[in-house]
Amino acid sequence: MQQTTNTILMIRPINFRMNEQTSVNNYYQEELDLKNAEINRKAQQEFDAYVAKLQQFGIQVIVVLDTDEFDTPDSLFPNNWISFHEDGTVALYPMFAKNRRLERREDILEILEENGFLIENVVDYSSAEKEEIFLEGTGSLLLDRVNRKAYCALSPRADEDLFIEFCEDFEYTPILFNANQTVDKKRKAIYHTNVMMCLAETFAVICLSSIDDKQERKNVLRHLKEDKKQIIEITEEQVNHFAGNMLQVKGANDKRFLVMSQSAFDCLTQTQIQQITKHCKIISSSLETIETCGGGSARCMMAEIFLPKSH
Repeated sequence: MQQTTNTILMIRPINFRMNEQTSVNNYYQEELDLKNAEINRKAQQEFDAYVAKLQQFGIQVIVVLDTDEFDTPDSLFPNNWISFHEDGTVALYPMFAKNRRLERREDILEILEENGFLIENVVDYSSAEKEEIFLEGTGSLLLDRVNRKAYCALSPRADEDLFIEFCEDFEYTPILFNANQTVDKKRKAIYHTNVMMCLAETFAVICLSSIDDKQERKNVLRHLKEDKKQIIEITEEQVNHFAGNMLQVKGANDKRFLVMSQSAFDCLTQTQIQQITKHCKIISSSLETIETCGGGSARCMMAEIFLPKSH
C-alpha cells in the first residue's frame, strides 16, 4: 500500500467563477469584482502555472479539459467527485451542489484507460443525492491508505452513515469528528475535512483547535500518534489561508513533496516550515483567484491516481 502517488488528474477550467450553489456552506468563497470571463482567464493562468510547476519536479499530471456542455464552475476540483484506488476500484461520490453533479464524466475513465491505467470496478455512491445525502470524495475523506484509516469531519457535505458505508466497502477504520470555524462569531462546520487537515506518510498537518469536542480531538490525536505521524499544528487563521489544504506527492526518483498554494506557504511560521521540510520539500504555487472565488486550494485541484497499470 502506498500513501502517496506520482500521478495526478487535474481538470483545466473553462467556466470558472464563484459557484453560488456551494457558497451557502463554503465560507472561504468571496465575490471578486471582476467579470466572469476575466476570473476564468486568471484561473486558467494559475492552473497552467501550477501544472507546469508540478511537472518540473517530475510529478505526472494528466490534464483533462473541462467541457462546455454544462455549467460547471467548480470542475477544477475533481477530488470531490471521484477517487482512484490501488486495487483498480474507482469511487464516485454524491455532491451537495446540483451543478457540481454535472462534473461526473464517464469519458474521464476512458482517458485514464487510454493512459494505461486499469479500472476493474466502479463503486457509485451518487444515488444518495436523491435523499440529500452527500460525501464529497477526498474532500470529505482523508485516507491513511497504509494504516487503513479514514478521517472525516462531519458537515452538510459529509454524511456519517455514508462515510461508514464507504469504510466498510473499502476496508478502512472510520475516525469521525466535528471540525468548526468561526463565521460571524458563530461556530459552523468546516465544509471539507481536507481544508483543516493534511495526512502525509510520516506527518500530519492539522488544525486541532477546530475540533471543539475534547474527546473527539483526543481520539484523532491518538490515531495519528499510534501511526507514528509527527503532528504539525496550524491555527484557524492559517486554515483561512488554506494551510490545511496540502497534499504529499511523489516526483522524480520517488522524491516526496508537499504541495500547497503560495498563500498557504506565506502564512506558515518558520518553525512549521522547518517541521515540514524535515520530511519533504515544499512546492507552492499562486492560486489567488481560484482560492478567492472557488474557496478551495491546491489539494482540491488534484485527484490522486493509485490505479494499477494495465501492462
